[in-house]
Parts: sequence; structure tokens; C-alpha cells
Amino acid sequence: MATSPSSTVEQMLHLQRRLDDFGEPLSQTTFVTVDLETTGGSHVSSQITEIGAVKTRGGEVIGEFQTLVNPGAPIPPMIVALTGITDAMVVEAPPIEEVLPAFLEFLGDAVLVAHNAPFDTGFLRAACRTHGYKWPGSEVVDTVTLARRATTKEEAPNKKLSTLARVFGTEVTPNHRALADARATAEIMHKMFERLAAFGITHREDLDALRNPMPERVRKKARMADAVPSKPGVYIFRGPRGERLYVGTSKNLRSRVKSYFTRAEQRRGVRDMLELAVSVDTIVCATELEANVREVRLINEFRPRYNRRSARPERTAWVRLTDERFPRLTVSRSAGKADAVLGPMRGASDARLAIEVTQVALGVRTCTTRLPITPRAGARACLLKDLGACAAPCVLGAESEYDSVIAAARAALSDDPSGMVSAVERAIAEHAETLNFERAAQLRDGVSAFVDGAMRAQRLDALARCSIVAVRRVGAEWDLAAIAEGALVGSERVATGVWDAANRLRRLTQSLDVPTDVLVEERELVSRWLEQPGTRLLYVDGEWSMGVNGAGRHRRWITAREADRASAGSTPR
Repeated sequence: MATSPSSTVEQMLHLQRRLDDFGEPLSQTTFVTVDLETTGGSHVSSQITEIGAVKTRGGEVIGEFQTLVNPGAPIPPMIVALTGITDAMVVEAPPIEEVLPAFLEFLGDAVLVAHNAPFDTGFLRAACRTHGYKWPGSEVVDTVTLARRATTKEEAPNKKLSTLARVFGTEVTPNHRALADARATAEIMHKMFERLAAFGITHREDLDALRNPMPERVRKKARMADAVPSKPGVYIFRGPRGERLYVGTSKNLRSRVKSYFTRAEQRRGVRDMLELAVSVDTIVCATELEANVREVRLINEFRPRYNRRSARPERTAWVRLTDERFPRLTVSRSAGKADAVLGPMRGASDARLAIEVTQVALGVRTCTTRLPITPRAGARACLLKDLGACAAPCVLGAESEYDSVIAAARAALSDDPSGMVSAVERAIAEHAETLNFERAAQLRDGVSAFVDGAMRAQRLDALARCSIVAVRRVGAEWDLAAIAEGALVGSERVATGVWDAANRLRRLTQSLDVPTDVLVEERELVSRWLEQPGTRLLYVDGEWSMGVNGAGRHRRWITAREADRASAGSTPR
């Protein structure tokens, strides 16, 4: 029976998709091979004098980069004799801080290749660090490492660039000049790839196995991936007793599972998990959001041993008022049924900072004793009463006007924190005037923690009051999600028929009973998905809104804290 040209093309495309499931072929990977000439062997005391780089894909050169660099110091005579680069040649050359932007742009997201890569990357990293440029974190391939796998001791007794150029018969001869050496290195690399293909090194993901090979007993387990579909979803590694060891998500389940056994896994916990794993289960999901939510639910239900990042509600910190006649603020591990609560907080330390600024601004009591309705005979107030920082319900009881303090605190927690923020802002200004900048920074961090916790609480509370069907474009298709009271109840990916899918999902939100114990992490995943640019609302049943006087109007405090942290962690340019 004859096969039509169109069906043949479809079969070829299907075969190509199946091949691509295993990762990115080396023939389609972009490499940038770099070589440096320097004034010495240490990036601590020496400088770069020349950069040469060659960009290749599939063995073809698609771009080159070359420039001399002014090192800002005399070049030692020994280096001049080796490279031929003299002081006169570099006197008009740009300094490294002017060269780096162009080189980093040339590098882009390609794989970085070098012969004895720690030398070249060490100089480049040091230059970026010194001049305030972010190192791109490119994947690095060292041709010395490749040569140890691709050549024998007999043909290449050492792995010098000149030796390898002779072994592989390169068109370019290395001569201790950056561009020529980079061209020779690139040529050697592609010739070694031809040899290594016979050993199964055909994809970008396989290169890790050369750098830090997995033990043979673990690498043999890669067959677990054979039956795994090449679709988005959740994977679960199981141990010898069927126990769930690790849960994760991926856009391509087969490629991700295979990568555990072919890439050089550095995390000790994951390596231990791979030693124990005997099988892998998968759950195909319609959308990435559904996969992330399923992951959170599975981790919470089974608490896999090797999941360090896990949905553990008992670890979540909240700030709430205690249930007593004269309440105080406390860090809680659950929101409970309190009508005024902050959180989920980013950690217990943020929770304590938020409590402290509320105490400073509004006069909420700091003592942890449960106070009686009527003060005890002989009760004595602490120093805060004399300082005017506490209404002292411990000695004055109902006459202390502490009820108005709590009313203000309750309003700040549940609705509008403007009064509290203004009070702390005045305190920060006073500390700054007296040059007490450390205390001013502590109060600023406290306001940031309070506003962040209030914003998160108000977002989740708003989401719990409605049902939503929303859509966002993913490539040529559409992802739809149905959310009811903060929980994901359904999702679909469609190429056409968006409104038909939306109506199906809307019926789900109206017919399903939503559990009352929806995980906080799930609600936050859903909330972030809805708030992403490009997400469109198709149906909203109920009210999804937050007050104009809510915590969001004070988010500048969060921005200020994040900017301060970012500047503290980087070198000024």
C-alpha cells in the first residue's frame, strides 16, 4: 500500500519529536569557545591582555570575537616572549571593564568552552566581580576533560592544546594568541564529539556524565525513563518498599527523569535517593499550573523523605491576636479562625519583626502573661507604662483604654495599616536624625514584613470569596484553569474551543465541593498564576477584589527593603 507524502512528513516530524524528547542534540547546541592571554597565571594578581572567542553550532562557525585588552600594568618580558603581545600593542586597547559588556553579549546563553576552563573562567569571573557585572552562570565544557575520555595515553600522552591539535589534525595551529587558540579548541571539541558519539554522548545533557560520571549501578537505572511519557506532569520516585522518595514536576517527564541518571547530580540527598530508587510513577497533567499544584498536594500528603522544599503547613508562620480579654500579638503556626491575621509570613523572623513594629507604633503589650479581666491586687506595671509605650491593662484593666489599642491593631492587620505605617515612619525619621541608622533599618524591615504579610493575607482572603475561570496563551495553545475558593478544581490545554472549555470548567466550580483545608502553598500558586501578565479572566462568580486602602498601597516598603538587600549583596560599579 502506497504511503502519501503528507503521511511520510508527519511520520518524520513525529520521529523528530521523539528524538528531541531525549534533550538537545549536540549538533543543535550553540557553543562559544574562548581563550585568554594574560600577564600571569593567577587571576588575583594578573590581568587579561587579549580575548578571543568562536561561536559554533553543528561544527560550523557562526561568529567570532577578538580584542586586545589594556591590563593597566606592564606585561612581563616572559609573557611577551610567549605571546608576542607587547605594551605598545595594548596601550591604546580598551580596559577590561569596557570589553566585558560586548563579550557577555556575544556569549549570550551559549555553552562556554575552554581548554583548561578553570583558568579562563577564573579570570572572567574575577573581572565581572571587580567591575560589577553579573556572571551569566553559563554551562561550561572543559576540553581537557573531554580529551581524557576521547583520547588514549598512547596517542596523546599529555592533553596540551598543541598535542591535541596534532592528534586531530586541526586546520588552525595554536600559537598562544587568543583567537587562533580558540579556533583550534573549537575544532578539537567537535572532532572529539564525533568520537564520543560512539559511547552515547550525543546530547547536551550527556556532557555532565563526562564531567562527573554517575556510578554504573545508578546509570543503568536510566531505563526507568523508557516508559515515561514525553508530556508535562508530576514524577514520583519510589523505593524498594514502594515508598515515595521524591516528587517533582517537569514540562517533559521523560527528559527530566532520564537526566537524573545521565547528568552529574551534585546534591548529596538526590544522589542517595537515586541509589534507593527502583521505579518511577508519573501523572500527566494538562497544564504546568496543574502539575505544580499536584506536586504540592502529593508532598503534603506523603511527606517524601528527599523533598527538602515541601508544603508543610505546620512550618508556616502567621501573626495573629491571641484570644483573651487583653490580646497580644503572637507568632502562630496556623491562621485559625481569627478575623485579623498576617500571613503566611516568609518566616518566623519576619513574623517577629512585624510584631515588634506593631508594638512600637500602636502600643500593643509586649508581655506574654495571660492577664485576668480584673487586675490582681498589688499588680505592678513594667517600665513601658512610665515611658508611655503601653496602656498597662495589667494594672488598669478596662480603664486602661487598651481596647482602642487593639481596635487599631485589628484594623491594621485586616484592613488598612496606614496609621501603623505612619507612626513607624515618624520613628524611623527620629532615629535617622540621631544617626541611629541600625535601629531605623530594623524598623524599616519590620514595616516591610508587616506590609508583605498583610498583602498576602488580603490576596488569599479575596481569592477565597469567589470562583474564577481564567486563560493564558502558551505558545500556539491556551491554558485554562478553574479556581474555587482558592483551590484548583480543573485545568485544560486547548488549541481551539476556548469558550467550550471555559464553560466545562465553570460547571466544575459550581458542582464540586471544595475542601476547607486548601493548602496555603496551593492558594499562592493559583494567585501568582492569575496575577501573571497575559492571564485573562473569563468568568468570575462572586467578588474578587481588595480594598483601595489595603496593604498594597504601602508596597514601597517591600521594594526599599529588597533594594537594600540587593545592593548589600553586590559590588558597586
